[in-house]
Amino acid sequence: MSRKSSFVDFARIRVQAGKGGDGIIHFRREKYVPRGGPDGGDGGPGGNVYLVGERSLKTLLDFKYKKIFRAEDGKDGGPSRRTGRKGRDVYIKVPLGTVVRDEITGEFLGEVVKHGQKLLVAKGGRGGKGNARFATPTLRAPRIRETGEEGEERFLTLELKLIADVGLVGFPNAGKTTLLKALSGSSGKIAPYPFTTLTPNLGMVKDDLIFAVVDIPGIIEGAHEGRGLGLQFLRHIERTRLLLFVIDATSDDPLKDYLSLIEEIKSYNPEILKKPKLVALNKIDLLEGRNLDFKIDDVDVYKVSALKGIGIEELKGGIKKWLSEQPQENPRDSQ
Repeated sequence: MSRKSSFVDFARIRVQAGKGGDGIIHFRREKYVPRGGPDGGDGGPGGNVYLVGERSLKTLLDFKYKKIFRAEDGKDGGPSRRTGRKGRDVYIKVPLGTVVRDEITGEFLGEVVKHGQKLLVAKGGRGGKGNARFATPTLRAPRIRETGEEGEERFLTLELKLIADVGLVGFPNAGKTTLLKALSGSSGKIAPYPFTTLTPNLGMVKDDLIFAVVDIPGIIEGAHEGRGLGLQFLRHIERTRLLLFVIDATSDDPLKDYLSLIEEIKSYNPEILKKPKLVALNKIDLLEGRNLDFKIDDVDVYKVSALKGIGIEELKGGIKKWLSEQPQENPRDSQ
């Protein structure tokens, strides 16, 4: 399977909760009891459908092949007022960071951000009442019962937003993957030509402060108009706490590159730009002694060489400083 097709961060599925079991009409067979007395039991409730957080999953690829999930129907009631068995629930495992919406109404149903977290997405139908429930002093032998209710059916959209502390943003060939590797030791495809990563890479920096870094596929100019791959993955920095812009120091105009990235993100979702920002001016080892005057108001700039390891510790220190001062974001703030 190609690398491009192996990462799936959007899926549509259909879920069907179980129908409730029917109540039954039944009479005890006892002497001197009119018609035996009503003792028909209630039907059992239908099974529910849940999404469950699973930390080992990293994509929504499984839903490319299985799209329909059905819970079991409840069983019918029995004699002697026996309630039918509840239908078995269905538990669908999803990666952490999955946002769930009703595709028809657009309603936000919730999100799964913790391992083992359960989110109810379709409720099973209520079981019907048996005839024992309808007996009264004036109606001693009711021939009345209820059928079970249908379970909820929903068409859902699942959207994966990787949960990370730092999001790397930059143009192709800016060295984001190399920088991710330098920061975290994460492996990724690296090339010395205008190559753009086809899927987000996630790495963990294990220092005195542990934090996660996500490398977003390179943005190209005009991405907000549908060009390139970058914008379709920008959802993965909506949950990050800090934006780290990676700029190629050997570019003809590094400041123009930074401003172009700002404009592309603004065209996608201007709220993202409210997050704190740092800049890593990368590839300074290729400047051959040329002094680069690069300043941005209210944004700290770190001159680094991800390939040679120059300035990496200083950059780590800046990241840790910002993260220690920023409160943890509530995932619901970035739906």
